[in-house]
Amino acid sequence: MKHQPPPPPLPLSQPPTMGATAAGGVASVISTMNGSSSSGIEAVKCRPPIYPKPKTPSFDKDRDYIGFATLPEQVHRKSVKRGFEFTLMVVGESGLGKSTLINSLFLGDLYKNRQMPNVEERIEKTTKVEKKTMDIEERGVRLRLTVVDTPGFGDAINCEDSWRVCTQYIDEQFRQYFTDESGLNRRNIQDNRVHCCLYFVPPWGHSLRQMDLDLIRRLHLKVNIVLVIGKADCLNKQEVRKLKERILQDLEDNHIQLYQFPECDSDEDDDFKQQDRELKASIPFAVVGSNTILEVAGKKVRGRQYPWGVVNVEDPQHSDFIKLRTFLISTHMQDLKDTTQDVHYENFRAQCISQISQHALRERGKLKRDSISSTNGFDAAISETDRLLLQKDEEIRRMQDMLTQMQEKLKQTHLMEMKKNDSVIDV
Repeated sequence: MKHQPPPPPLPLSQPPTMGATAAGGVASVISTMNGSSSSGIEAVKCRPPIYPKPKTPSFDKDRDYIGFATLPEQVHRKSVKRGFEFTLMVVGESGLGKSTLINSLFLGDLYKNRQMPNVEERIEKTTKVEKKTMDIEERGVRLRLTVVDTPGFGDAINCEDSWRVCTQYIDEQFRQYFTDESGLNRRNIQDNRVHCCLYFVPPWGHSLRQMDLDLIRRLHLKVNIVLVIGKADCLNKQEVRKLKERILQDLEDNHIQLYQFPECDSDEDDDFKQQDRELKASIPFAVVGSNTILEVAGKKVRGRQYPWGVVNVEDPQHSDFIKLRTFLISTHMQDLKDTTQDVHYENFRAQCISQISQHALRERGKLKRDSISSTNGFDAAISETDRLLLQKDEEIRRMQDMLTQMQEKLKQTHLMEMKKNDSVIDV
């Protein structure tokens, strides 16, 4: 291809314009491609100038973004910074593995400083309340766990009043929270309300005892109750199934309602729905607790060693321990707190407000009756001397009023005379 010379420059008297320059460039490129020796000016004469088309505005996705979709993240950061609180009450007679189960659930030694009672204290057999608190942190999330234990429950010969200590403690925490909530400073309210009560049922009975029914009947409207069959490794699968059926039948016959699992949302996945069905079918939980680490088939497990074998507490075939831990910690801890706040505490708060209103109405009626009776019987109650004194006081007050009026009249008369004299002098 033969090299084409560049187009001649324009005269100085005619400055190039943007359209001409652009057109000349385009024309020279076209002529070069076609092998023509025509100049850019001639190309401009042959073709009209080409202007760039305006760009159409593209749709901006961020233009319709407001920003409130980050609210869950804000709540999450604030909640993690503040931390969480959970109070768990453990009720049951001695020897059912309550302490071992709590240590197994939260992987700690909550009772390392426990002192065993002596003989004299064991004879008394009174139910007490022991509160222990521990701070747990997992992946940056802090949990302040409070475990309320009831040593001595059900150990006495006469266990009629064993429930009284538990109900009094729950009511005291509700009352304290109600007082703090009704006060002026509500910024740092400490929540010590009982969010869940683990009630241990002995495995050697055929069903619930009368003592168990008395306590559950008095607590099921105050706290979330979860039944646990302690030391379930002494029962086989068939015995565990029959014991669960009899316990549920006794609860239905006595119109006792345990903690109700919330229904799964329709958008939940199938695995979560299946897990929820398994948890509901496992009530009451038959658990085995252990703080001992054993090695079985090259794996370290938490279990109990027996002459006939090893019970793995984390094996669903041996125990409902994993299901209880999943329910209590992983899936339903917040719902237990919400139920305590929205149901049990609201019932207690409504009762308190109703009692306060009734007491105020009674006091108001009493004051009204007292004022009426005091007005009607005032003359009959005072003595003759008091009557005379009151009469003298009334006369003195009347005389003082008369003197005041006379002084005002004299002052006005004096002012009128002064004005009259002034007028005479002016004339």
